[in-house]
Amino acid sequence: MITLRRFVAAAFIASAAFAGFSVAPLHAQSAPATQAAKSSANATSNSTSKTPDPDMPAYHPAHPRGPLPVTLDPKQFADPETQNLYALAATEKSILYQLPCYCRCDKEVGHKSLLDCYVDDHASHCILCKKEAALAYTETKAGKTAAQIRKEIMDGKWKDVDLSQYDTLLPVK
Repeated sequence: MITLRRFVAAAFIASAAFAGFSVAPLHAQSAPATQAAKSSANATSNSTSKTPDPDMPAYHPAHPRGPLPVTLDPKQFADPETQNLYALAATEKSILYQLPCYCRCDKEVGHKSLLDCYVDDHASHCILCKKEAALAYTETKAGKTAAQIRKEIMDGKWKDVDLSQYDTLLPVK
């Protein structure tokens, strides 16, 4: 009888642990509104705080002080959507430098802002990075500042971005 109880207890613990591990990746793809609100409130202190909010992805709170790294050449990617977004990212490097990326590549690959996703090939296979950059581009063209766009990203506005408009090659400027 004791062995059966131990088996049932062990099975319960194992299934609870498995459930926790399978849900964890979903957290990175959907920053909850409460977390975004909390992060938004702490965004200003994030730049001066010695212990930044662990729920807030990395970003630079101010304009860059010097040259920024080059984004990857869009022509190296096969699909038009990725080509278009890498091309747009190249035009908005200063803005992307000041934005967080909620796919949590800061923790996974050491990125320091959304710009880093376009300096390497990470954004080519991450829908979240693509949506955030498309939002940043659109909002920059609408006259919004990096701080305003950062708040929109923290609030999850990137989730509503429709990338289908980038499925055909845009004219090169």
